[in-house]
Amino acid sequence: MPIFYLFDFRSLWSPYFILYLLCILFFYFLITIKFRHHFKNSRPLLIKEVISFVLFIIQFYIIKGSPVDLMSHMMITMHMVQMACLLLIMPILLIKGIPGWIWKTIFNIKIINQLFTLFTKPLIAMILFNGAFSIYHIPIVLDFSKTSNVYHALIHTTLFVFAFFMFWPVLTPFKEKSMTGLMKTGYMFGNGALMLPACALIIFAGSPLYNTYSDPVAWLNALALCSTPSSLSGLGSAGPALISIFNPLGLLHDQQLAGIVMKIIQEIVYIIIIATIFKEWYRKDAEEAREETERVMLNQKI
Repeated sequence: MPIFYLFDFRSLWSPYFILYLLCILFFYFLITIKFRHHFKNSRPLLIKEVISFVLFIIQFYIIKGSPVDLMSHMMITMHMVQMACLLLIMPILLIKGIPGWIWKTIFNIKIINQLFTLFTKPLIAMILFNGAFSIYHIPIVLDFSKTSNVYHALIHTTLFVFAFFMFWPVLTPFKEKSMTGLMKTGYMFGNGALMLPACALIIFAGSPLYNTYSDPVAWLNALALCSTPSSLSGLGSAGPALISIFNPLGLLHDQQLAGIVMKIIQEIVYIIIIATIFKEWYRKDAEEAREETERVMLNQKI
């Protein structure tokens, strides 16, 4: 693809963003290893927590610092890949990557605990996330988000926070606040159904919806959010031919594929979560049955 020789290193690989993420990773290990004894009820890091958080950082860089970010401004399919990772995978990795004793320390702050308790109520969390996702993909809203780095970052951060709230009721490390297996299953099916209208709008639209990906001037303006002026000057004048160079699928097919990709990734993630819920549900029932059998046998001996 021509992006690798038409754009400079800074536009493609965001070296400053790498440093930012490495600082986050450094402080993560500093708190969870060196300073963990300053926290009440702390325990050593688990391997699965380290893997989850490191994968969170790696994926964060891939979707926001690698050429994937640049391509997300060129093709809506890549935008949806970025959104799927940001909203459907990264919140899970973050929840699983941070030890429960850190979450408890955060929730000891009264205002945070109150806000978190409110926004992670299943119905509120479900409506907030799916409503925000659908509103974001209304053409005028998405096009607006591509006009400024501030708007773009603010909207993506808000969507990520809402996605985090949405996943928390089923992935919370606090078992005493967890829903039943049946409620978790229904909750995830509900989330899947609520995301369908936005994906269907994109898949079945008969014409390109977004100026960001079809209008040459808007396309270049969006590209300016993540590339240097020297790279943009090397592209020449804006025009349909320029867009076609970086979007070989064509505008309509690119848009249709974007909706399909988002829905497929969403279905895969939700099915894995539901399968995990059923596995835990079965294991819990089997354990309770075993304990009940042992109790009955013990009473018979007595």
